[in-house]
Amino acid sequence: MERRKAILDAAEALLAEKGYEAATLKATGERAGIPAASMYHYFADRYQVDAELLQRHLSELDGLIGAMLAEPTARTLRDAVDTVIDLLLDYLRRHRSCTELWFAGRHATLDEMVRAFDEAQAERLWHHLVEQRFVAADTPLLALLLAFEIGTRLFDIAFRRSPAGDDATIDEARRLVTAYLETYAFDGTR
Repeated sequence: MERRKAILDAAEALLAEKGYEAATLKATGERAGIPAASMYHYFADRYQVDAELLQRHLSELDGLIGAMLAEPTARTLRDAVDTVIDLLLDYLRRHRSCTELWFAGRHATLDEMVRAFDEAQAERLWHHLVEQRFVAADTPLLALLLAFEIGTRLFDIAFRRSPAGDDATIDEARRLVTAYLETYAFDGTR
């Protein structure tokens, strides 16, 4: 377990410092002080390292979103969208390794992990927005799934434009997602 953690920590540091392409299994082993031949004892390939590291990030994000939903502060739909975007943006800015895996590490396993995370969070938020009466009870879950997909794509663009996430693109993401979800806003007549 200690060596696996050392490998994951080394991969995280390389991703943050040098980007996705530089965080090879060989470079990760060198950073962790583990011979290349021994690396295969712990991970079959770099994609397993990437997946385990991304899972660590997704679990942490899941907890942060859960805590946010348990203590809601938003008073409007716009506030709710901003709160989610701010949480994700802050996390991604503080964890460049997550950003590299989420957006640069184009591998089917990582893409599926992100898709599953987005779908689970969209469903959680759908329930929350209905309970808070920010959207109508008959709002289709598909609306939140699409809002998350749109948000993820725009975050991808923002982090391609700037390592810290281009603020102008993030602002447009806020406008687009909010405007879309406002078409489902609770108005008391549905």
